[in-house]
Amino acid sequence: MVEGPRVSIRASAKAGRFTESVIREMTRLAHLHGAVNLSQGFPDFAAPAEVKEAARRAIDTDINQYAITWGARPLRQAIARKFERLYGVPVDPEREVTVTCGSTEAMIATLLAILDPGDEVVVFEPFYENYGPDAVLSGAVPRYVRLRPPDWSFDPAELERAFSARTRAIIVNTPNNPTGKVLTRAEMEKIAELCRRHDALAVTDEIYEHILYDGAVHVPMASLPGMAERTVTINGMSKTYSVTGWRVGWAIAPPTLTAAIRKVHDFLTVGAAAPLQEAGAMALELPPSYYAALAEGYARRRDRLVPLLERAGFRVYRPAGAYYVMTEIDGLGWDDDVAFARHLIEEIGVAVVPGSSFYNDPADGRRQVRFAFCKKDETLDEAGRRLERLERRARP
Repeated sequence: MVEGPRVSIRASAKAGRFTESVIREMTRLAHLHGAVNLSQGFPDFAAPAEVKEAARRAIDTDINQYAITWGARPLRQAIARKFERLYGVPVDPEREVTVTCGSTEAMIATLLAILDPGDEVVVFEPFYENYGPDAVLSGAVPRYVRLRPPDWSFDPAELERAFSARTRAIIVNTPNNPTGKVLTRAEMEKIAELCRRHDALAVTDEIYEHILYDGAVHVPMASLPGMAERTVTINGMSKTYSVTGWRVGWAIAPPTLTAAIRKVHDFLTVGAAAPLQEAGAMALELPPSYYAALAEGYARRRDRLVPLLERAGFRVYRPAGAYYVMTEIDGLGWDDDVAFARHLIEEIGVAVVPGSSFYNDPADGRRQVRFAFCKKDETLDEAGRRLERLERRARP
């Protein structure tokens, strides 16, 4: 038998620097073991009827071909109108809005468009797990700044030390996943001041902007003095309209940055689903009462889940926004979040996300897990019943 030439099969070095999504892995394990899924942040209840009907109408009227690469005009116009209506910041839908396949694509397209290899990007941790790999794929060097419980504030001096002449951007996620932190105006102004001082950009993930509790107020970075021209605001339909599977997001940025983001986006995905963009244009025109009811509904779910977790023995950090709860597990006798998460799925029947997936050094999150409460009341109640079986382990 004649041997053929040897084939060298290897992955890229950058692909070896991060793992698959732990959040989505937990969902797969939940399906495998029949666990109540409080890991991945998708609602298990219906999207608004009028939004679904708008999508059906668009398909029925044969809006089934490519939209303009950077977004159908009605959706871009609706995005611009809504941002100016809510925050008083004018947006040009023709030169400052890019529609993407979800806010996830908006983030990677933005970072690829603004970062060069060796640039530094400041990232708060714990962070949504995509940000680290996004920085790696962009060739950038992340500099991490810790958000510390119980209120998940940052140390201004630590943040100042993270900025340097090499800093190109900072990623800001408020309301925050996974902590539920809503950055205050004073905290946002400190970040803005450092961006101006170091001529850095702010890339803000504001997808939970309407999910706020206890009087918390969302302050968009672009609304602060001197920041509209150096901010990329990322958002999407997923969380506000309970359509995480539709994958319609967007980035609002000044024209020069938008031109770069559009080029990257074009060669990443070409464009988001055309009929769902038409539905998005309708959704963004919903009245203020819709957003008030959205926040009230999630506040009720939060207040339903938190006591269940406390009774089960978790130390709970009550969120001010978004729809996640970060908890400490050491009171239950565990100091390994991954082992604990697998125990919960396989033995208790509740899926959560290990805290280590939200930190650069996994050891920093080894005593934390995150719960998602974007679920029906009966789903949360069933999780509570299962958690009653959770026993505190004796420490060695």
